[in-house]
Amino acid sequence: MGSTVIVLGSGPIRIGQGIEFDYSCVHCVWALRQLGHRAVIINNNPETVSTDFDTADALYFEPLTLESVFDIFRHEKAEGVVVQFGGQTGINLAHQLEELGVPILGTSPRAITETEDRGKFDALLGRLGLARPAGSAVRSYEDAYEAAEKVGYPVLVRPSFVLGGRAMDIVFDAQSLKSYYSEAEAANPGQPVLVDKYLEGSEVEIDVVADGETALVPGIMEHIERAGVHSGDSIAVYPPVGLNRIVEGEIVSIGVSIAKELSVKGLMNIQFVVQNDKVSVIEVNPRASRTVPYLSKVTGVPMVKLATAALMGHSLSEMGYGTGLWCREGKGGRAIDATEYARGTVNQSPLFAVKAPVFSFQKLSKVEPSLGPEMKSTGEVLGLDFQFEAALYKALVASGVTFKSKGQVIISVADGDKPAAVRVAREFSNRGYSLAATGGTHDVLSAAGITAERLNKIKEGSPNLLERLFEGRVSLMINTPGPAASATVDAGRIRRACIETGVACVTSIDTAWALAQTLDLFEDPSKTSCLSLSEYLEREPSREAMEAAPTAR
Repeated sequence: MGSTVIVLGSGPIRIGQGIEFDYSCVHCVWALRQLGHRAVIINNNPETVSTDFDTADALYFEPLTLESVFDIFRHEKAEGVVVQFGGQTGINLAHQLEELGVPILGTSPRAITETEDRGKFDALLGRLGLARPAGSAVRSYEDAYEAAEKVGYPVLVRPSFVLGGRAMDIVFDAQSLKSYYSEAEAANPGQPVLVDKYLEGSEVEIDVVADGETALVPGIMEHIERAGVHSGDSIAVYPPVGLNRIVEGEIVSIGVSIAKELSVKGLMNIQFVVQNDKVSVIEVNPRASRTVPYLSKVTGVPMVKLATAALMGHSLSEMGYGTGLWCREGKGGRAIDATEYARGTVNQSPLFAVKAPVFSFQKLSKVEPSLGPEMKSTGEVLGLDFQFEAALYKALVASGVTFKSKGQVIISVADGDKPAAVRVAREFSNRGYSLAATGGTHDVLSAAGITAERLNKIKEGSPNLLERLFEGRVSLMINTPGPAASATVDAGRIRRACIETGVACVTSIDTAWALAQTLDLFEDPSKTSCLSLSEYLEREPSREAMEAAPTAR
């Protein structure tokens, strides 16, 4: 057997996080063994497969601290340590381990720092001529205040070097900034807090596999919910349905250029916001992400296996993969560059895959269920079909959405969501659903010629939407959070009541629109097919599906 390689796991991290890192660590171990190496895992999370006794050649059930990892490295006389498959915990140890003389296999600690340190990250994007939301890294409330005033509200406030959007929030005014800043600062003491201009647009992400020279993008995922909802809580669709080919090609080109500039070896995740066809880079994560298992399955690209081989010195070209976007062609596929993709001469697979989050609000009674920058989901499911709407329907049902085909739809949304609420309300009204809405939302719907019953807010007395929920006649609640503190408290009571009464509650207007697109299937599920992933990948789609796919996009 060849040299020993140590793989760092995720450790005992927060609920809802870790399955993607567990998947990546296990597949990394399998790949290392196939390459002839002895694989050792360090992880102290008892719930993961990576700590099963027979997964690796050796398991150290020890804390993921600098001292523990260094001691085990010396004891094992290992060739090096792999940090990129265990999430933020391993990444945060990379620089310190290197200073102690431990070889970091794969992407270098220098490159990792360039993506995590705000000043160096800005310099990286500047060298490449890439756009990003205006903002800065600060170390005091006074600096945060100045940064927010400079870029203009709303701003996204978040700590650096954390996972799952912890202590991250969208701040709409100076008064809210003070309390949110303290929370972000406490989330990771000693590290700067990031204050960025919030751009309301489509959020898109890609995973990149690279070997230092060649950079492969297996697919592009578009979030249904607009920017501001954590990627782990968003519904994501592959391939995108709302982007044009030129924008998609630009996203791939950006991913390739960043990977080459940083000499990435292994995996990297990049998140973007697209506003009026302008692409801005939000962040770069030099590690595996929660989308790796999902994309690996639906594209057929063994991402972790390729990444592991790459970080051990093998090239993607010798494994049959080139630079660019991976496109399926029959049983196989090839990578194509942005120019060829923009010409439209190569089509993506007509198979749609929709990832939807799963929440456990019924069991976590004190958690406010509205969606935002901080991750709250505890799992995810996958819906597959040759038509986007059918894949979306399957994902919604599998995630636990129990939408009743009969009953009243109540709409009470924040001011910024009211224009979009008109489109959603009209869709439900045209399908024969009875509508109800609170004050401001009701006025907007009436002005648009949409009939809806007027309901009071809780503090306004009867009849209010809380009473209506407990009457058992509600099919769906669309309730998006507003910035006012009083509105947040009342909205929290409403959303908790939905959980207690079993009424589907949507807290993003984009999710509501997506749900509206699947009404046919909620009313008649027999219109969908039910095949396994392998059957979808192997079966040729019908003529109807092929004709529908370009329209959906």
